[in-house]
Amino acid sequence: MQKIGLRIDVDTLRGTRLGVPELCRLLAEHDIKASFFFSVGPDNMGRHLWRLLRPSFLIKMLRTKAASLYGWDILLKGTFWRGPSIAKRGAPAIMLAAADGHEIGVHAWDHHGWQAGVENWSTEQVETHLQKAVDTLQQLTGTLPVASAAPAWRCTDHVLQAREKFGFSYSSDCRGHSVFVPKINDTPLNTPQIPATLPTYDELIGSQGVTNENYNERLLSFVQSEHLNILTIHAEVEGIICSSLFQRFLLRARKEGYSFCPLGEFINEGTESLPTGKIVSTEIPGRDGWISTQE
Repeated sequence: MQKIGLRIDVDTLRGTRLGVPELCRLLAEHDIKASFFFSVGPDNMGRHLWRLLRPSFLIKMLRTKAASLYGWDILLKGTFWRGPSIAKRGAPAIMLAAADGHEIGVHAWDHHGWQAGVENWSTEQVETHLQKAVDTLQQLTGTLPVASAAPAWRCTDHVLQAREKFGFSYSSDCRGHSVFVPKINDTPLNTPQIPATLPTYDELIGSQGVTNENYNERLLSFVQSEHLNILTIHAEVEGIICSSLFQRFLLRARKEGYSFCPLGEFINEGTESLPTGKIVSTEIPGRDGWISTQE
């Protein structure tokens, strides 16, 4: 069967406490293992509301009906004060995902902080951010996280350099089309990249006639046989308000001959034969601001 790599981003306390257990239940029901990437520090996601002053972000919020999709507790977290600790309040859900045998990876310490300013961070600042997240996940699960994934697909050369310290099996920091080894100034690094290849719910919904009724059909139309297919879902979306929609997607995909697996399965044969390539910044339809892509 053609494999679809399943990457699950967990950005917020609500997504951790509510979305992760539901996704674990659903994945167990379908005998699927996935890669969970956790944000574990303060939940400051409500600070993104200041981006409403930007027309492109306001349009996205209206198109995705963000208040009903994410919930006001996500949209207001950390807006006027420091947000609550995700690791402290969401520890049982994180430990559940690990106990169920899913790949556990680092998403961020402070998701909002990374997304809002990582392009201005030094390598040392990125290392400090990652170290806090790595230490927290190790304390909760008893093992080191195996991988990392940049929030909002925002990655810089400083991020790539900082990743090397941690010995991750892979990172998933960009959008792209194939597994590759990133390079800086023509020098290949050690940590391979497994880029996301498929659009996310918030990129598709409400655009070009896409509704919940035809979303699964549209999403499957992007899957390419004999190519790398990496799907990113969010615990805040597919684990809560869109959980039944996601379950129907799993059933439909399997009916059409697809299976699901953790991202790590795409590098089981080693990295020696992988191509090298650069990561560059660009913009894509459906997302606000820049993201990193495979050149």
